[in-house]
Amino acid sequence: MPLIQPDFDGQTVITTFEVTPGTAHDLLDALTDAWRDVISKQPGFVAGAVHLNDAQTRIATYSQWARREDYQAMLRTEEMRKRNREINQLCRSFEPVMYEVQSVYGA
Repeated sequence: MPLIQPDFDGQTVITTFEVTPGTAHDLLDALTDAWRDVISKQPGFVAGAVHLNDAQTRIATYSQWARREDYQAMLRTEEMRKRNREINQLCRSFEPVMYEVQSVYGA
């Protein structure tokens, strides 16, 4: 489970997918398979989550990695290159962006 802390020394990646209501659940299925079978098993993977907006027009994923290089290595695997080509067919666009935690707030 993701644990967002200001002293997290790893790499955070937030990816947004633009979809249609007609393809949102197909993409969710493909992402679920990728996270279960490939992404979560990669060296350096810490945690992740998948989110769907109410209108079913956007999906966002949040992942944490021990190092930036671990995330990049996962993307370069033959299996993820294949899966990302398939994922690309199910959405209008997707964009992974690397972030660093700056601050965290809670009740």
